[in-house]
Amino acid sequence: MKLATLKNGTRDGRLVVVSRDLTRCTDASPLAPTLQAALDDWRRLSPHLEALGESLEHGAVPTERFHEHEAMAPLPRAYQWADGSAYVNHVELVRRARGAEMPQSFWTDPLIYQGGSDAFLGPRDPIPLADEAWGLDFEGEVAIVVDDVPMGASREEAGEAIRLLMLVNDVSLRGLIPAELAKGFGFFQSKPSSAFSPVAVTPDELGTAWDGGKLHLPLCVDYNGKPFGRADTGIDMTFDFPTLIAHAAKTRPLIAGTVVGSGTISNRQEGGPGKPIAEGGAGYSCIAEMRMIEALEGGKPKTPFMHIGDTVRIEMKDGEGHSIFGAIEQTVEKYAR
Repeated sequence: MKLATLKNGTRDGRLVVVSRDLTRCTDASPLAPTLQAALDDWRRLSPHLEALGESLEHGAVPTERFHEHEAMAPLPRAYQWADGSAYVNHVELVRRARGAEMPQSFWTDPLIYQGGSDAFLGPRDPIPLADEAWGLDFEGEVAIVVDDVPMGASREEAGEAIRLLMLVNDVSLRGLIPAELAKGFGFFQSKPSSAFSPVAVTPDELGTAWDGGKLHLPLCVDYNGKPFGRADTGIDMTFDFPTLIAHAAKTRPLIAGTVVGSGTISNRQEGGPGKPIAEGGAGYSCIAEMRMIEALEGGKPKTPFMHIGDTVRIEMKDGEGHSIFGAIEQTVEKYAR
């Protein structure tokens, strides 16, 4: 089942069920007006939403054309956005880029920060930027949405609570991160609103690409129209989603609708950092990693962070080349109140 939220002039939009080929949708609001409402009563409502989806595939219900630019984030605002850093190769590279050592515990104990969840960006919304000196970067990720998870849940219980998967552009302001983290209190200004894919999908839609903990497909990241990253989301993921969820729920319950991110997808190659696509590698899911490789090889980074007018596209395709979640495609715009 594929679900989306269409713009309708309200904060939380209108819930629709989307066809598997992402071309059509049907109104789901008589069952649940919003995705959060569906998640709040998932066990009762999901069979009805699935039946609506099957009726959509067979042309048995009224349909409308699905336009990705009319979609909000599947959850336009969420009760919680907890972003992990499951690809420890990425953590190692970006810490080296700012001259910070990485503790050995990072390979055994997951990293998670609590991001802003009150104003997610839609998949085609522009990225507002007030000052290019802040070092705007994109970060391609996968995220899951959970049902209620009790405090102290086991890894198995955590895995059973996964309801939906999405793609993410976790926008970062690299120029603000070092000074902010030096305060010892975590990210805030350096992590503005994130954007999510046009649709959220149930795990069964992914077939063998989903093993219950990891998604095994390349994440396609294009920057200004050129291939930038094709990292495989199932490779080098040190902590899978059930592990991240259980870690987040160690001292608190997670309520239905909590979004948990994987962190930036990052692959190693030949025992070391990954290579650019132009050199036969899988490329990168953020600019910071490319800059780190450039610094290691040439003494200093060459690729600048994003400028006004730059565009990033993040998408994932199945084995037959069909888009699964739709595409996040965003252009940086100068912010003016």
